Amino acid sequence: MACIVVGGHSRNIGKTQLAVEIIRVFPAARWTAAKITQYGHGVCSINGEDCHCALDEHAFAVQVERDHSGRSDTSRFLAAGAERALWVRCKQGRLAEAMPLFRRHTAEAHNLLIESNTVLHFLQPDLYLPLLDFSVDDFKASSREFLDRADAYVLLAPRAPRPSWEAVSLRQLERRPVFVVWPEKLCSASLAAFIRERVFASPTRTTS
Repeated sequence: MACIVVGGHSRNIGKTQLAVEIIRVFPAARWTAAKITQYGHGVCSINGEDCHCALDEHAFAVQVERDHSGRSDTSRFLAAGAERALWVRCKQGRLAEAMPLFRRHTAEAHNLLIESNTVLHFLQPDLYLPLLDFSVDDFKASSREFLDRADAYVLLAPRAPRPSWEAVSLRQLERRPVFVVWPEKLCSASLAAFIRERVFASPTRTTS
């Protein structure tokens, strides 16, 4: 089983879209695709809504997506061609408790694609691809923590000449491949070739 992790330094910069495009580019991979969401205080992991549950209640949930309509992020995974899709929800800092159930759900996956940064605390993927956008100032602590573990960086065509990120060195981008992409096509031909070479070059792994 190959495992690819897609991350990003902020919300709503296109992480799900990048995952969707990877699924489409490699349709024969029979993906199990998962999205991991961690909620702050007052939001329940069971349904992602406001809740007055105690800190030790409703710590996590693993939902198997059934909807192929594309209305939710995990539904978009199925609509793109994933064989299975999972949504892992947990309270902030409680992902470790969800991992045993997540591993059981993915034990028989042919290939695994995960949208998350913090999952890198618990596994070593074949490929970690963080998506970066210079025009977005926010830089999550989880992305900063794992930035040096990237196998390559996926950079949205700069809408700003340089980012204004604090305590983030751009020198790291000089040490790994950087794939500049446009919002209309996040998994470019060169990025797809990189994924194919790094993940699916072995004859025992299936790709398109």
